[in-house]
Amino acid sequence: MSPRIHSINDVRSITGEPLGYSSYATVSAERIRAFADATDDHQWIHVDEDRARTGPFGRTIAHGYLILSMIPGLLNEVLEVDVAGTRINYGLNRVRFITPVPAGSEVRLTATLAEATPAGEGWQIVFDVTIEIRDHDKPACVAQVLYRWYPS
Repeated sequence: MSPRIHSINDVRSITGEPLGYSSYATVSAERIRAFADATDDHQWIHVDEDRARTGPFGRTIAHGYLILSMIPGLLNEVLEVDVAGTRINYGLNRVRFITPVPAGSEVRLTATLAEATPAGEGWQIVFDVTIEIRDHDKPACVAQVLYRWYPS
């Protein structure tokens, strides 16, 4: 069961705690193409299935930034927040793309709430996040993501 935050001040109670695992999400070729269209990044390793078969990964792979962009949605599965107010992406301290994600793979997120510090009228929240690929030993991505949470 995912932790639930009822009040913005509850956030400190789960600092340092693993938040569990999200469900698996499929990184389909269609999703990769849609991301390529949205970002104008049509590099052949992402969208040209014929050429990618003879490339270094043997098939098309997801953009690293596509995997990174999946973090907010997957993070919402491992931490339920009832707090009224505003939550914004504030940035990243560190990101590494460890293993390419082949089209058709399934990924999931695991996270720890690493730090919660007062920031003006709200909180700065830091999560240590890992995106795992089903049936792979190494993760797709590790990142430290920052949010700012403000009460309403």
